[in-house]
This record gives sequence, C-alpha cells and structure tokens, in this order.
Amino acid sequence: MNLKEKYDLLTDLNKQAESGGGQERIEKQHAAGKKSARERISQLLDPGTFVEIDKLVTHRNYDFGMEDNRILGDGLISGYGKVKGRLIYVFAQDFTVFGGSLSRANADKIVKIQKLALQMGAPLVGLNDSGGARIQEGVESLAGYADIFYNNVISSGVIPQISAILGPCAGGAVYSPALTDFIFMVNEKSHMFVTGPEVIKTVTHEEVTKEELGGAFTHNSKSGVAHFNGKDEDQTLMMIRELLSFLPSNNLEDPPVKVTIDPSDRVEESLQDIVPADPNKPYDMHDIIQKVIDNAHFLEVQAQYAQNIIVGFARFGGKPVGIVANQPAHLAGVLDINSSVKAARFVRFCDAFNIPLVTFVDVPGFLPGTNQEFGGIIKHGAKLLYAFAEATVAKITIITRKAYGGAYDVMSSKHIGADVNFAYPTSEIAVMGPEGAINIIYRKAMTDDERATAVQDYRDKFANPYKAASLGYIDEIIFPRDTRSKIIAALEMTQNKRKSNPPKKHGNIPL
Repeated sequence: MNLKEKYDLLTDLNKQAESGGGQERIEKQHAAGKKSARERISQLLDPGTFVEIDKLVTHRNYDFGMEDNRILGDGLISGYGKVKGRLIYVFAQDFTVFGGSLSRANADKIVKIQKLALQMGAPLVGLNDSGGARIQEGVESLAGYADIFYNNVISSGVIPQISAILGPCAGGAVYSPALTDFIFMVNEKSHMFVTGPEVIKTVTHEEVTKEELGGAFTHNSKSGVAHFNGKDEDQTLMMIRELLSFLPSNNLEDPPVKVTIDPSDRVEESLQDIVPADPNKPYDMHDIIQKVIDNAHFLEVQAQYAQNIIVGFARFGGKPVGIVANQPAHLAGVLDINSSVKAARFVRFCDAFNIPLVTFVDVPGFLPGTNQEFGGIIKHGAKLLYAFAEATVAKITIITRKAYGGAYDVMSSKHIGADVNFAYPTSEIAVMGPEGAINIIYRKAMTDDERATAVQDYRDKFANPYKAASLGYIDEIIFPRDTRSKIIAALEMTQNKRKSNPPKKHGNIPL
C-alpha cells in the first residue's frame, strides 16, 4: 500500500465514522424533530473547536450475528472542545447507530472521557439519546453503565456534570443523568423513566402515556428530576452554554467574572414600595431579584417545580452568585418537602463550586398538614438546614419581610454561619405571627379590644427587625433601594473568606 492509498484509507474510514447509521437514518432523526449527534455537538461547542476521541472504535460482540454488523464509532461520539473559549468534554449518543444503545465498547469511550474531564478539571456534558442497554451484550452492557455511574459519583463536586436528555432515556440509563448536577430536557421530545408505559400497564394496570410518565413537563414540574426544559434542541443547547458561563471549570477555581456596565452603586427607588405594608399581602420576589442583580439577567433553576422557593444563578458586579429566595406569591413562601429538597441540592452545588450564596427571606414557616408530616418534612426540611450550615462559601442574607420560627433559622440565618445578614424595615423576625402568638400566650378569655391591644403590643415588640438587630443577629437594617450596593459591598468584603469544616470522611446528611 503506497502513501496515497494509506491516506485515502484514513479519509474513507473518517467518512464512514461521520456518516453514523447512514443518511436515511439521519433524515429519519430530522423528521422526528431531532438533530444528529454530530449536529448537536456542533451546536453546543464553539465553531471548529471539537476534537474527537475514539472515532474508529467498534463493538466487540460476536453473538446474535453482531460480528457482521459493525459501525465505526459504535453509536457514541466523544471528545472535547470549547464553550465561550473554555475547555469542555462532551459525549453524544447516536440514535442512528443501534438506536444509540450502550455497548461495552462505547461505555469505555464514555469512561475515558469522564476520566479525562476529571484529571484535566473541566466540565463534562452528556447528550443522551438512547434505547438503553444493548441487549445482545447482556451483562457487559450493564457493567458499562455501572462503570459510568461510578465515575459520575467520583467526579461529583469536583467538576460540573451536565446531562441533556434529547430523546428516550429509560431503565438503568436514567441513573447517570440523575447523578449529574443538572438535567436538561426538550419539550415533547425527551422522555425519562425507570419503567415504561407498557411495563406499568402489565404490572399495575395503570394507563399512562410516555409524555405523561416521563416527559419534560412531568420532570420539570411534578417530579423535580429535571432542572431545565427548552422548546426545541437549539434552545436547550444554548441554555447549556448559558449555564456553563456561570460555573467554574472545577472545584479549585473561582467562577468566571464577566465585565458589566451595570453600576455597583445603583440605587433602585422602586424597591421602596415593593414589600406591602400589609403582612398578609403577597408580592413577587422575582421583582426584587431582577432589580438588584446585574442587567436583570437571572438563570432560574427548576423554575416550574416547588415554586414557593426560587433558586438560580445571577451576577453582582460581574461575579456569579447562587440565589435562594422564598416566593411569597406562591403558597405564601412556606417551606415544604419539595422546596426544601430543591433548595438544599442547589446550595450544596454552589458550595462545592465556590459560588457565593445570596438568600432573600420571606418565610412564614413550614407548611402544616398530615401530608407533610407523613412525607417526612422533618428530615427533608433538615436537608436545607444541613446544606446552609455545611456551606463554607460567602453567605449573604436579606430578610425582606417574614422570618418566623424554625424557618428563620433554616434560611441562612446568622446562627448557621451566614457572613452578612441584612433586613428591611418591613421585616418581622419572631417565633410566629402576632395573632398566633397571642392565642398561645393568653389562653384566658379576652375581649376584642384586649386582644387587639395584645396583638399590637406583640407586633411592636417582635414583628420588626430591631430586637434581632439589638442582639447582633442582623448586621444592618437597610433601605430596600440600597439592596444592590449593600450586597455587592458584602460580597467584596467576603471574597477572600477561608473557612474549613472539621476533617471527616463525609457528613451524614438526612436523606
């Protein structure tokens, strides 16, 4: 074989690998409203930056006639590239090749990329579109999944791991995404479930569609399994790029700073009237968040799930922060099982990746009821308490209105390690609301006038921030209009914070 023939052979093999399952199957993928695996990688990464690894790998299976059916790449594309100039590792399952099913060979490709990402300290993005384990390979395929799961766990808290579900994801395949930090889904195209509709019908006789059982709406609003959903693949992949812009490459780096022209000392007069004088009147916490962050740019996480709490990423003075905020416009902002778990996981992610936490508090307490108690609100609420107390990043807290009972403690109070605690003049920091307190303090019969006087007396003494400020539990009572400048000053003051928890293998978070 001469030189030209050798070069021609490589060119031919590259073309074979790049064609995947062939043009006909690629067109079928397009007809279903889905991109090919290579198109997805091109869309995700900066143009011209993708470097492929293991392009010519094939499966090693000789059963069920598979020895005569080998396709270069074996249904998985893996490699590295850049997003906004920063190194990212990526793998994409190719549905046009054996339905994107996981073989021992392409599991090895994912494992190789996972290990590289961990060693080089760069985020890993997985684009999932697979029929599941390759049945012809039996336990080898299952072993491949378990190897991937193991690496997900070892990488957790070291590098950001992001999963995009761009097609089916069923059975054991759902557990790798579940172990990663964030899951993205596409409306009406993505599906995740441990057991599909047919199995459920056979075992429990329940009738349920694929979309109802494991679609993007279900996992973003009902189960809380997913964190983001896009209307199509283009939007979903752009959202991944946006998320990455807030995150450091690994746990030893600080989040990337972005130049902003939004003044740090900007005064927002409209905030003066945002919290109603009536303590029972709702308002939208988003209105406060949007007015104080850089350029009103807020990337909300799990926006459709447990809406009584808001979590997401924003910037102050160009530096990324994680925001946790009670939402008085939904269930009065109470903490319940779902909101506690949602916020706890977000807090732990931010702490793992050196992202400061800014917490806005307006919480009347924990949601009462048998459903909550039987569902374990005690242990689930304790997750959020644990997460805030464990976090060693800078923690800034602003109490806008109610901070009642144990929920006051849980919401990044001074007592569990917050660095700077602010309160608006509208805030009420007490064991409970004035009416409930008077019912307990004065059990004897009272006239309406006596009750009103007692309620007002309690309100004057406790339903304000001044008692807490006199004890040093609140560092400063601020005018709402100054919120942005106060937060930025606090973040600058705490930027060199160094705090370590006692050495241990790991804590035992209440799960």
